[in-house]
Amino acid sequence: MKAEIIAVGSELLTPDRVDTNSLFLTEELNKLGIEVLRKTIVGDNRELLAEAFRDALNRVPVVITSGGLGPTEDDLTRETVAELLGRRLQRNDDVVRAIEARFRSFKRDMPAVNLRQAMVPEGAEVLENPRGTAPGLWIEDKGRMVALLPGPPRELKPLFLEQVLPRLRRHVSGVRMFHRELRVTGLGESHVEERIRPIYTRYPHINTTILAAPGEIQIHLRIWTEDATQAETTLEEIVRSFELALGDRIFAHKAVTLEDVVAELLTTNRATISTAESCTGGLLAERLTRIPGSSTYFLGGVISYSNERKTVWTEVPAELIASRGAVSAEVAVALAEGIRRSVGSTFGVGITGIAGPGGGSEEKPVGTVHIALATPTGTKERLVHLPGDREMIRFYASQLALDMVRVHYLFDGKPRPRRVNPAS
Repeated sequence: MKAEIIAVGSELLTPDRVDTNSLFLTEELNKLGIEVLRKTIVGDNRELLAEAFRDALNRVPVVITSGGLGPTEDDLTRETVAELLGRRLQRNDDVVRAIEARFRSFKRDMPAVNLRQAMVPEGAEVLENPRGTAPGLWIEDKGRMVALLPGPPRELKPLFLEQVLPRLRRHVSGVRMFHRELRVTGLGESHVEERIRPIYTRYPHINTTILAAPGEIQIHLRIWTEDATQAETTLEEIVRSFELALGDRIFAHKAVTLEDVVAELLTTNRATISTAESCTGGLLAERLTRIPGSSTYFLGGVISYSNERKTVWTEVPAELIASRGAVSAEVAVALAEGIRRSVGSTFGVGITGIAGPGGGSEEKPVGTVHIALATPTGTKERLVHLPGDREMIRFYASQLALDMVRVHYLFDGKPRPRRVNPAS
């Protein structure tokens, strides 16, 4: 079964509001086996609304809308849909009483304008909304289903789950969407495409999407079918082939961040970490500590921006900075080893570089970053030349530092978390 989502409201066409409802609705519809073919945002304009609804109803049997059910003149969803389907609007006294009761609970009188929210298209089912004054509406017309939902997410989400979902379940077939996701770091989108294209093109019935995100590439595999066993077998076969093609560049088999993966590795191995950062300004420490329970593995860190602080806080020799420069492999190693020694952690990370926009030279241009990882078995250092602006350079440097910790566990024979199926 196919569906479309229409988000109504001129505010959604400004930079001030984001349509998060469509993301929620898409996820829930996909779980039910309903494929979303299109999402549309329409302002508070009757002609444009009518055009959007007419086109959607001509394409798909299910249309879900959000917004435009308020009491003001610019809330046009009810009126537009009723006119389009040739149904009269009728006042529903039960809705009037519910709205009046809600206002009484606030010790206020109901404004007359709220009576507009009690106007219901002929034959529509009212979906009670105890969290707001705008009830939802369910309309079935010539084999098509339309759900009109209020815009506020705190009202829309429970209303959909409690009242729309059960109605949709009565109409869906056994077709479901089966999905796999891989997350890759250290490779660009074109390099990932180059490696896996010969694989996924052998499966034309599988929808393969490659998405670029900051510091990572996401690979999504989707198939719609009634045959769960065949779907799982095929998806697992493709994933295994991708693993051979991409190797250790795959850092996750589900929607998690690299810091989530590193946090799990550190926790599983009862290891701890500390950081000495310069150009990243504490971003690595922030990412490591945004995970709940991070106090079990993160012991502390310093932002040693000045040369003096590098010496005082992490015992980087002043003569080393003078001879090799603050942005150098030797200083990065000294930072990593110094913070590890000072804090007493399993790992120490040192980062020094030039994030820009100024400060670069011909020898060390903007984007030059040295990252070092001090471990119980020795210290590794990596020089990278990162593209982009200041924020991109800082983020990519922190991403590479996290990946150095992850890769350490891949190759030193230590146990690591099992691969987790996203369905588990």
